[in-house]
Amino acid sequence: MACLLETPIRMSVLSEVTASSRHYVDRLFDPDPQKVLQGVIDMKNAVIGNNKQKANLIVLGAVPRLLYLLQQETSSTELKTECAVVLGSLAMGTENNVKSLLDCHIIPALLQGLLSPDLKFIEACLRCLRTIFTSPVTPEELLYTGPDHQTILFNHGAVQNIAHLLTSVSYKVRMQALKCFSVLAFENPQVSMTLVNVLVDGELLPQIFVKMLQRDKPIEMQLTSAKCLTYMCRAGAIRTDDNCIVLKTLPCLVRMCSKERLLEERVEGAETLAYLIEPDVELQRIASITDHLIAMLADYFKYPSSVSAITDIKRLDHDLKHAHELRQAAFKLYASLGANDEDIRKKIIETENMMDRIVTGLSESSVKVRLAAVRCLHSLSRSVQQLRTSFQDHAVWKPLMKVLQNAPDEILVVASSMLCNLLLEFSPSKEPILESGAVELLCGLTQSENPALRVNGIWALMNMAFQAEQKIKADILRSLSTEQLFRLLSDSDLNVLMKTLGLLRNLLSTRPHIDKIMSTHGKQIMQAVTLILEGEHNIEVKEQTLCILANIADGTTAKELIMTNDDILQKIKYYMGHSHVKLQLAAMFCISNLIWNEEEGSQERQDKLRDMGIVDILHKLSQSPDSNLCDKAKMALQQYLA
Repeated sequence: MACLLETPIRMSVLSEVTASSRHYVDRLFDPDPQKVLQGVIDMKNAVIGNNKQKANLIVLGAVPRLLYLLQQETSSTELKTECAVVLGSLAMGTENNVKSLLDCHIIPALLQGLLSPDLKFIEACLRCLRTIFTSPVTPEELLYTGPDHQTILFNHGAVQNIAHLLTSVSYKVRMQALKCFSVLAFENPQVSMTLVNVLVDGELLPQIFVKMLQRDKPIEMQLTSAKCLTYMCRAGAIRTDDNCIVLKTLPCLVRMCSKERLLEERVEGAETLAYLIEPDVELQRIASITDHLIAMLADYFKYPSSVSAITDIKRLDHDLKHAHELRQAAFKLYASLGANDEDIRKKIIETENMMDRIVTGLSESSVKVRLAAVRCLHSLSRSVQQLRTSFQDHAVWKPLMKVLQNAPDEILVVASSMLCNLLLEFSPSKEPILESGAVELLCGLTQSENPALRVNGIWALMNMAFQAEQKIKADILRSLSTEQLFRLLSDSDLNVLMKTLGLLRNLLSTRPHIDKIMSTHGKQIMQAVTLILEGEHNIEVKEQTLCILANIADGTTAKELIMTNDDILQKIKYYMGHSHVKLQLAAMFCISNLIWNEEEGSQERQDKLRDMGIVDILHKLSQSPDSNLCDKAKMALQQYLA
C-alpha cells in the first residue's frame, strides 16, 4: 500500500517548486481586483494548518506580492485585511517561514498598517505582528527600530534641529544635514515615520529631498537624497508605489549607474537601487525596463576599458584598484532584479557573457565579489527553466563545488543554499554533482557549528536522496554515519531536526530500499523514532516521525520491526486518539500499511492489532467529523472485512 505515501513524501521534499501551489501566486497578479481578493481568500484557506503549502508559497514569491497588495492605496480594505491574515498564517508555520517574512521586511509594512482607520485591518496587522514577535528567530530590536546611537540622536531632538539646516545658504551644511538624515533613517522606522511629517519652511521633508535629487543638482546631493528616500521607503514610511519613489528616486538611482558617472557614484547608485527594489516585484519590473538598466550593468564588468576616457593618471590608478567594487555592485543589483520575475531572470542571463561573468566572479580574490556573485547565482537559480538550461550549459555546479571547498561561512551559507536547488530531482546538474564528491562535502557541512550550514547540508542531502538509487542512499548513510544522524536528530535547531527527518523519510522509500536500510540500521532508527515520539516536540516533528514509521510499515520485512516492538505499537495507538488530526492521520497510515490484507502475514498482524484495541479505535474514527480521517478509518476497517 505504498501508494498512500507517495504524495506526502514528494511534498515534503519539493517544497521549493510545486506546480500545484503556483496558481495561488499567479492569481495575485490578476488585473481584476475582485479575482485578486478571491485568490487571497483561497490562499488563506489553503495554508491553514498546512506547513508544506506555506513553505511552497513562500518560495514561489507570495510574500513580496502580499506585502505589496497590503501597502497599495488602491487595494480595498478587505483585500489588505485578507493579505494580513494570510501573512499571519504563514508566520504560524516554521521558524524558516518567519525568517523569510522578516527578510521581506514585513515589520515596517505591518506597522504602517496600524495607521489605518479600519479596526479589522488593524487587528489583522496586530495579530500578525504578535505571531512574528513571539517567534524566537525575530530580533527584538526590529520593534524598537535599531541601533542605539540612532535612537539617542532621535530622542535628543536631532530631526528637528537638523531639518532647518537643509535650507542653509552653505552647500556643505546642506550636504551634511542630508547625510545625517540618511544615516538616521537607515533601517529605522521610528525616525523615518517622523521624517515624512517634518515641515521645513512650510514644505514636507520628502518634497525637499525630491527637489534635491533633480538633475540640475550636484551628483553628491542627488545620490544622498535618493538614499534618504530609499531608506524611508524600506522602513515603511513611504509607499513603494509613491510617485517620489517610482518617478523620482528609482530613475535617479538608475542614472547613477550610467558609464558617464564616476566609479564610486556607479557603485553607490547600484547598491542603493538593489536595496530599494529588493523586496518589491513591481519596482524590480520598473527598474528592469528603465534606461536599459540590465544592459547598462554589463558595462560594470568592462571598466576601465583599454580606450578609457580617463586621462587623470591618479583617477585611472584608483579605478583599477577599485574596479572589483563595480562587479560586486552589479552582481548585487542583478540579484535584486531577478529575485521574483522569470522574464527578468531570462533577460539577465541573456545579457552578453553573463553566466561566464558570474562563474568568473565565483573565483575572484575579493570575498565581497565572490559573495555577491553567489547571491546573484542563487537568485537566478530560483528559476526551474534556467536550472534546466543555462545552469547546465555553463556547468555552474563545477565552480560552485570549488567555492564550497574553502570559503568563509557567509559565502558557504548562500552557496550551500543554492546547491539545494541544483540537487532537486528535475535539475540536470544533480548527477554530475553526485559524481564530484558532494556527499562527503555535505555530510561535512552537517557538522558545522553554524546552524544555517547544518540546515543546508542536511537539506541538500534530503533532496539528493529523493527517488535516488540504493547506491546513493547507501553512500549517504555511510558518509553521514549513524552517530552523526542521531546527533542531528537531537539538534537544538528545529530546522535541522525537520530536515533530518525529511532525509530519513526519503531514504526509507521504495520497498527494497526500506528493507535493506532497516536490515542494517533498523535498531538505531527505531530507537531514534521512539525518543522523538516520547520527547517534547511540536506537531510537525511528530507528524514527520510517524510518517517515517508509516514508510517502515510499508516494507516487506521491515514492518516486523514495528510488529515486534510493543512500545512503538502503543505509541501508534496513542497518536490515533490524539487531539490533533494531522497526528491521527499519520498514525492511521502506519496502521493501514501494517494490516493491508494482500500482503503476507497480514492476518496475524490484524489479529494482534485487534487484540490491542485498534479496531475499536478505527470504528470510533470512522465517525470523525474530519472527512479525510473518516475515509481512512473506513478504508482500514475494510481490510478486516475482506
